[in-house]
Amino acid sequence: MLLELLENNARLTTQDLADILHEDEALIKSEIQQLEKEKIICGYHTVINYNKALKNEKVMAFIEVDCTPQRHKGYDKTAMKIANYPEIDTMYLLSGDCDFLCLVQGKTMFEVARFVSDKIACVEDVRATKTLFVLKQYKQNGIVMKDEEDVESTRLVVTP
Repeated sequence: MLLELLENNARLTTQDLADILHEDEALIKSEIQQLEKEKIICGYHTVINYNKALKNEKVMAFIEVDCTPQRHKGYDKTAMKIANYPEIDTMYLLSGDCDFLCLVQGKTMFEVARFVSDKIACVEDVRATKTLFVLKQYKQNGIVMKDEEDVESTRLVVTP
């Protein structure tokens, strides 16, 4: 129950959680510390609307990576090589058309493309890559990104 509350309500304080769960705040703090120590809670994040904040300073791209799994290691060895690059923000092993999906961030499209061609594509057992640049972000972690409120046009309808 505590994990669900933390995941869906990042702004709750330990006192809020204690009140909801009818527990002592010290117990909640202790449990959160234990979850962090066990790496069940791996971090906290802020959701940023990059459409507004850094639209001319940051490029995001999803990189689809196909690779050959290794005997007795599967995808893990290749995944760790790729995941250790600081340009890789997020990485998943998937079923379907590609093996890995990586979120990469850079200053320009060229920088991201260069990273893919010079680093990811050269990793042993990588067969192919496909780069998908993010043009606009509409939703992240359940939060809809709104640039501004939709304003209905005040223009008159003209008919022939």
